[in-house]
Amino acid sequence: MDRRDTAQRFRERLLEAMEKGQVNRSTLAARIGIDRSTLSQLLSAEADRLPRADTAAAIASALNVSLDWLLGLSQHTKLVADILQESVEVKPSADEPADESLAAWYAEAAGYKIRHVPTRLPDLLKTEAVLDYEYRDFAARSADRAIAISHGRLAYVRLPETDIEICMSRQSMESFTRAEGIWRDLSLSARHEQLDHMIGLIDELYPTLRVFFFDGLTHFSVPYTVFGPQRTVVYVGQMFFAFNTIEHIRVLTRHFDALVRASTVPAHVAGDFLRELRQELNGD
Repeated sequence: MDRRDTAQRFRERLLEAMEKGQVNRSTLAARIGIDRSTLSQLLSAEADRLPRADTAAAIASALNVSLDWLLGLSQHTKLVADILQESVEVKPSADEPADESLAAWYAEAAGYKIRHVPTRLPDLLKTEAVLDYEYRDFAARSADRAIAISHGRLAYVRLPETDIEICMSRQSMESFTRAEGIWRDLSLSARHEQLDHMIGLIDELYPTLRVFFFDGLTHFSVPYTVFGPQRTVVYVGQMFFAFNTIEHIRVLTRHFDALVRASTVPAHVAGDFLRELRQELNGD
């Protein structure tokens, strides 16, 4: 579609939105802060002029329509309020439907890069002993359910089209190794097994699975997952916030990429970093 066709589609949809909203030219011009003559020029069949980006956005907002629809980039005629309502989903992580949503989000992102910042250790890299330890007193989900989900995620990672990056602080792994914080009651043998398990999977699945470690003293992140271009999901404790807009996805994608660039342990030596921690554990 060339500029003239785009301008014609814009005029047609602008007139349609004005008619449906029962808004005349004077009223619309006043709402968006432009002269009536300027609006008339935009509506003129003789011109191939398109409005500035800020003017187009103001028109869409004033007429309560999608900017993409107004510019002919979408066939959806949803109102702004409807689009905003659908742009964010809130899912309680304690319920079965949340697990189903996560499974669906992973399936929809098949073939795209998935970027993940875990809460602690990545679930798909945890041993059954660690999952059982974490969820033994967890009211929202049983350990058996967590183990089943972890196995499902691991099977997903082994699919040939899968591309997953995980970024986490190196201090979180060091605290785990030293049984600090929530890990203080986890047995030495369970920590040995977990480190061996992670080393084995990272060696096996690289480069399909890439794990980076950043310095938690210089960078911070809440746990979230970017499911390719589909959505980004932030975990806030007992619930997920899923954002479906391009802007949200781009912001968190850039944030993740910044963590990767700042990582002190890049993916190709992640296994070596864990082996060093394993050696530290052997010295206990």
